[in-house]
Amino acid sequence: MNTESTTSRPRVAITIGRTNYARMFSEQALTDLAEFADVVHAGEQPAGKDELSSLLAGVDACITSWGVHQLDAEVLAGAPDLKAMAHMGSSIRKYVSEEFWSREIRLTSAGITLAQDVAEATLGYMIIGRQRVFPLSQHLRDGGWRDSPTWDKWDSRELTRSTVGLIGASNVGRHVISLLAPFETEILVSDPFLEAEEAAELGVTKVELDELLRRSDTVSLHCPSNEATHHILNAEGFALMKDDALLINTARGELIDEEALIAELSAGRFFAFLDVSDPEPSDPSSPLRTLENVVLTPHTAGCIENCNRMGKLAVEELRRFFSGEDPVYQITLDMYARIS
Repeated sequence: MNTESTTSRPRVAITIGRTNYARMFSEQALTDLAEFADVVHAGEQPAGKDELSSLLAGVDACITSWGVHQLDAEVLAGAPDLKAMAHMGSSIRKYVSEEFWSREIRLTSAGITLAQDVAEATLGYMIIGRQRVFPLSQHLRDGGWRDSPTWDKWDSRELTRSTVGLIGASNVGRHVISLLAPFETEILVSDPFLEAEEAAELGVTKVELDELLRRSDTVSLHCPSNEATHHILNAEGFALMKDDALLINTARGELIDEEALIAELSAGRFFAFLDVSDPEPSDPSSPLRTLENVVLTPHTAGCIENCNRMGKLAVEELRRFFSGEDPVYQITLDMYARIS
């Protein structure tokens, strides 16, 4: 580890490992950080427990992301001056601990920018899913065309003016809502934490899950993975879905009962795009890898090569903290209880 200067300015530890800098930070973001803080760096890889303990000794704030060890009781005991943590990622549960909350450290998440990436990917799945791009491409490879006897099996259709059901009004879900605006879709949302007034402001209709499943042409998952949402889609729910529906999961694999999903997909009732699975990766022998009406992707709906938007926001959050300004997106203890 090394320190860039030794002034009385705030000291900030970047814990993500230098090999991840190009992916997570633009040069401008690192320059902006150095303008208001002295920076302490980890080695080449995300900091493990020993290195994290060393990095946080004497620093005022830290920037974390995937792969960094949890700020557990032992780590925090050696970081008495730590006052703020800016996390780059959507899931934060495994990076903080009970002791973290008792210290009243400000926690912010740059996952709201990652949500944009996931929402954009989801919109893409909706468009090509409704148009049946993948099965129709295979149909042509097999010698078929629009007038072939099997054409009706995967009839192409538009996203425009269809009914979209979103399970969860999360950050991703809200970005999806905004991206759907030009398509004139009817948007149904099932989320126990969404108030009717807020739903009206978003231009969506709040419904119970059963109604959403019955009415939607496209069902897309955007809720956190916790005890309340485990297998939120199961055999009973799948039975309610339209025969030609499109199912999209860019959230977490645990939200779906995969045995029940495999049974429905094996019957050819609807089509699915699954960016996540349970377990992850899916078992090599799983029918999900061979069924013609499912497309699997390896958890790539979020940013992969360029996550600079998260780095920019993480730096801005710390600038705001040390300037006494309100955060862009703070995670509080009551929020933590119901998110991933």
